[in-house]
Amino acid sequence: MSNILIGLGLLAAVVLLGLWIVGLRYIPHQRVGVIEKLWSARGSLSEGRIVALNGEAGFQTQLLRGGLQFWYFPWQYRIHETHLVTVSEGRIGYVYARDGAPLPPTQTLGAVVESNTFQDAAAFIRNGGQRGRQRAILREGVFAINPALFVVITEDKVYGGLGSDKPEVYAQWQEEIASMNGFRPVVIGAGKITPNAPPSLPPGQTASDLLPTDTIGVVSVHDGPTIPSGEIIAPEIIAPAGEPDHNYFQDTERFLMLGGKRGRQLQVLTDGTFFINRWFATVEIKPKTLIPIGFVGVVVSYYGAQGMDTTGAAFRYGEQVDPGSRGVWRQALAPGKYALNPYALKVELVPTVNFVLRWITGQTEAHQYDKDLASIEMITADGYEPLLPLSLVLHIDYQKAPSVVQRFGDVRRLITQTLDPVLTAYFRDVAQSSNMLDLLTHREEIQKRATAELGRRFTDFDINCVAVLIGRPETGRLQPGGVDPIETLFDQLRVRRLAQEQRETYAKQQEAAVHLKELMQAQAAAEKQSELTQSRIEIDVAANRGEAQLAEAQRLAKRDIALAEGQSQSQRLFGEGEAARISQTGLAEAAVFLQKIKAYGDARLFSLNHLSDQFSKSTQPLVPERVFITGGEKSGEANSLNLLNTLLSLLISDKGGIQIAEGNPDLAELEATIAADVKSKAATAAQAKT
Repeated sequence: MSNILIGLGLLAAVVLLGLWIVGLRYIPHQRVGVIEKLWSARGSLSEGRIVALNGEAGFQTQLLRGGLQFWYFPWQYRIHETHLVTVSEGRIGYVYARDGAPLPPTQTLGAVVESNTFQDAAAFIRNGGQRGRQRAILREGVFAINPALFVVITEDKVYGGLGSDKPEVYAQWQEEIASMNGFRPVVIGAGKITPNAPPSLPPGQTASDLLPTDTIGVVSVHDGPTIPSGEIIAPEIIAPAGEPDHNYFQDTERFLMLGGKRGRQLQVLTDGTFFINRWFATVEIKPKTLIPIGFVGVVVSYYGAQGMDTTGAAFRYGEQVDPGSRGVWRQALAPGKYALNPYALKVELVPTVNFVLRWITGQTEAHQYDKDLASIEMITADGYEPLLPLSLVLHIDYQKAPSVVQRFGDVRRLITQTLDPVLTAYFRDVAQSSNMLDLLTHREEIQKRATAELGRRFTDFDINCVAVLIGRPETGRLQPGGVDPIETLFDQLRVRRLAQEQRETYAKQQEAAVHLKELMQAQAAAEKQSELTQSRIEIDVAANRGEAQLAEAQRLAKRDIALAEGQSQSQRLFGEGEAARISQTGLAEAAVFLQKIKAYGDARLFSLNHLSDQFSKSTQPLVPERVFITGGEKSGEANSLNLLNTLLSLLISDKGGIQIAEGNPDLAELEATIAADVKSKAATAAQAKT
């Protein structure tokens, strides 16, 4: 049994020895085999070469993949097993070629050639691949790359460098790439902002005022032709219409073919993910340019062609150019966020809303423009040396903001180099012509004059002075324990004011006494208000009643007048009718009488006959039965008893049935007296009615 086992072992050894002699090799599938030819009939490699293309002795370009491999005799070949190159998902692998064409002096990285992502070493050499660090990168995946020709640096491991004596150099490269986060793609808008705030932000504002995602990428290319002398920014590369571009520096060969140059690029990266070779280009994450509400951004461009001045000959403080040219742009940027390259463009923020500057020692506004300002030292006409605190409200027209920047550089220089000396000199002049008491009591008038005068002066600087506000003057130089002269003036003003207040108090008290008197009268009237009201009501009732009676009397008078007019009209008409009838009858009777008179022949005969006929028909006797005659006085004498006697005579005659003679003079006088009395009473009644 033991002999059998020994025989089997010898047989296996012979078989293995035979297989080894015929060149049988096994390569695991997760590894590759690098062929090293120990000797060759074609000779050794030429000087400077690392791998053999034509079967020379040395490392071969082809690789042995996983499985059994034959005819690699051990006395001629040595097989080196190595791992496949693995690049993790979302990571970048960098390639270094140990062999190939040498790089020219102006080239930093090896050009991209067709080599199946560095997996075809022979194609890489034949297609003109260059030794050194490569522009092409490896994306996530597993690659069978010849480690004798290429060194692949990933985040986890360094692959290759077979036969190299400088592994520490590759490790150093790995650390450098890791320090710049080069194994990961560039992500813009992921909240990574450099700690230092950009110069475009206004004083007092930091990068924290931007959102974490408000970022841009500033690209610096380290390969390709250099930019022209005098330029600091490489121009933006734009592909012709219909042709592909360089895809934001990810296609390095396309970028260089379109004319891209090394250096800091004008074009920036905006939000997105970019797989950029950090050996080819590095990226700085910068915040976007923020122009807050209430500001405009005046652009100072360090890049572009020389523009034409748009300010005209009258403006002697510099030139303003159109956007895109080098210099100060004549059009300011409105509030918003902009993806501007901070190395190519500088944005000076100019406030367009009213802002306050304080010349007050120890006080500063949030904008920090006035942090170097202090209260103004003055000397008044009466020898006081106060410190005058004041505030200035300014406004800058947004259309004139470029002119302000062109004149002064920025708002801070405008304040310190122009506004401060002008305003200080003005108020010192005012103090020299004014007493201290004037500064205390005529502040409003001084403010109005200052606003008008400084507004006129600031107009020359394209600034609007909205208001000048003066504070309480303070004593500038006061010895410890000394008496403050300004406080002494205030004490005098207080005493004066107290006297005025007392005077006004007395006047008010006098006025109050007058009002008290009026109040008491009003109270007394209020107590009798009910009676006054009742009397007013009665007056109104009487007035209404009188008006009613007057209206009734007027109505009755109108009625009587209407009745009288009607009766008068009726009587008139009746009289006219009767007159007409009588006239007709009279004419008829007159005609009859004329006939009768003609029948008698003599009118006297007719009259005598008619008179006798009338006497025959009369009921009154021709001779009265009784006659009562009273005696009269002598002519011309007045007798007061004559009238009474006449009345008694009439009464006796009436009772006795005695007729009084018509010719009696007493009777005629009585009738005349009665008629006169009736006429007088009628006239009195008519006047009363009127």
